[in-house]
Amino acid sequence: MTGSRPKLREVVVVEGLHDKQRVDEAVDAEVLVLGGDRVSRRTLDLLRRAVAVRGAIVLTDPDGAGERIRRRLDQLVPGLRHAYLRKGRAVSSRGVGIEHASAEDVRRALLAAQSGEPAASDTARDEPPPFTLDDLARHRLAHHPDAARRREKLGERLGIGYGNAKAFLHKLNAYRVTREAFEEAVRRLDG
Repeated sequence: MTGSRPKLREVVVVEGLHDKQRVDEAVDAEVLVLGGDRVSRRTLDLLRRAVAVRGAIVLTDPDGAGERIRRRLDQLVPGLRHAYLRKGRAVSSRGVGIEHASAEDVRRALLAAQSGEPAASDTARDEPPPFTLDDLARHRLAHHPDAARRREKLGERLGIGYGNAKAFLHKLNAYRVTREAFEEAVRRLDG
C-alpha cells in the first residue's frame, strides 16, 4: 500500500463484511454493509440521508448479483455514485468479489467515482437520451464480434463498468457521460 489512506466524505456501500475489510484497507471512509441482496427500509432511509448530506458510492461485486443490487439501489435511491472494478481485478481462486481485489484497485475505483460528475437531476430525465444504439454500432460496441471486449475496456475507461449493449447504453445515459468524454475514450481505445 502506498502512502496513507485517503479520506472520503461519501459513505461507501458494499455487499458484505469481507468487502468492508478491503475498503477499510484502501480508504478512510464510513462503510455501509448491505449483508446480501435484501435491503431493509432502514438501510434505504440511511442511504437517502447519506446521499442528501454527504454522498454515497456503491461498490458491489463485478458479477450478476452485484449488478442486480446496484440497479435496485439506483432505482430506490436517486443520486448514488458508482465505483466499478473489472472482474479480472476482483478474482482469486476462491471466487469473484471486492474482497479478492487489491486495496490499490479498490482505492482507484472509489477515487474515480468520487471525482465523477454528480448524478443527473430529476429534471434531466425529461431530456432525450444523448446516446442511441446507433452510436454503439458505429463505434463497434454493438453488432460486432469484438463488441463485448470493447464495451468492457470502454466502460473501464469511463468508470461506468461493463454491460451488454442495452445495459451499457443505459449507463452512458443514466450517468450522463458527455459526448466529448465518450468520443475521447473511444479514440484512446482505438489508438
